Amino acid sequence: MKVTVVGAGAVGTTCADNIARKQIANEVVLLDIKEGFAEGKAMDLNQTAQIEGFDTTITGSTNDYSKTAGSAVAVITSGIPRKPGMSRSELIGINAGIVKEVASNLLKHSPDIIIVVISNPMDTMTYLALKATGLPKHRIIGMGGILDSARFRYRISEAMNCSPNDIQATVIGGHGDKTMIPLTRLATYMGQPIGDFLSEAELEEVKQKTMVGGATLTGLLGTSAWYAPGAAGGMLVEAIVRDEKRIMPCCVMLDGEYGESDICIGVPVVIGKNGLEKIVDYKLNDGEKELFKASAEAVRTMNASLTELNVL
Repeated sequence: MKVTVVGAGAVGTTCADNIARKQIANEVVLLDIKEGFAEGKAMDLNQTAQIEGFDTTITGSTNDYSKTAGSAVAVITSGIPRKPGMSRSELIGINAGIVKEVASNLLKHSPDIIIVVISNPMDTMTYLALKATGLPKHRIIGMGGILDSARFRYRISEAMNCSPNDIQATVIGGHGDKTMIPLTRLATYMGQPIGDFLSEAELEEVKQKTMVGGATLTGLLGTSAWYAPGAAGGMLVEAIVRDEKRIMPCCVMLDGEYGESDICIGVPVVIGKNGLEKIVDYKLNDGEKELFKASAEAVRTMNASLTELNVL
């Protein structure tokens, strides 16, 4: 089993590291356009094998897509990271061309591949990858909701002073500061609603902190985060490769589900060996439906830039 990670930056390397340490695949191919960069990262990671106790081989490659041949899954992390004060929409002009070219090159060598998109703006890049490749929707999946939900659980556990592993909580909608929807109504702590433990004011604070989770880290780090995004990408790959049938919030194409069509946006889905296997209906209330509709409109506005830039 071979998995490819395109982009040997912080997110891509962290993702490859997670896949290798969990021995999700026999081989991980790490590819980058910078000469020698992926090879160096791969060598460094391979030298942790004895320390970490894994047998996965990591192969680095400078833009040689023939090394990716036969990959079951590929993760696209390529593109520039978000800088302080930069919106995800500002990334489109640069990252759209990169993602489109990467997806095309991957398909040339692995026609049956499932593609996981991490590159930002993720909802729009997922939509672009799907439209540009013509692949069926179950084979193009955006990672964003997994990361946003992990940040949601972190903020809940912080407010409740408990383990995030005891929290069930989901974020749907667009993967953006103003478009994501933390579902506080459905969040639970060991089966009980978190509203039984937190006040309305505390719930609102958790929600707001979750929604600016990426921007908060960008402000602190001077660039996008990488540990949690890389781990989230690895988690999605694991669910596919090991056919886990896990329900995860991911960015996928909707065809009438949640009242929306022709848009890639975050919803709860079942992930298995075929990629997207089922979209799960969470039975949103009227208020949540309105938020989801507004989120979808914001994502559509961003998607329109693809046509304006002649990318699609």
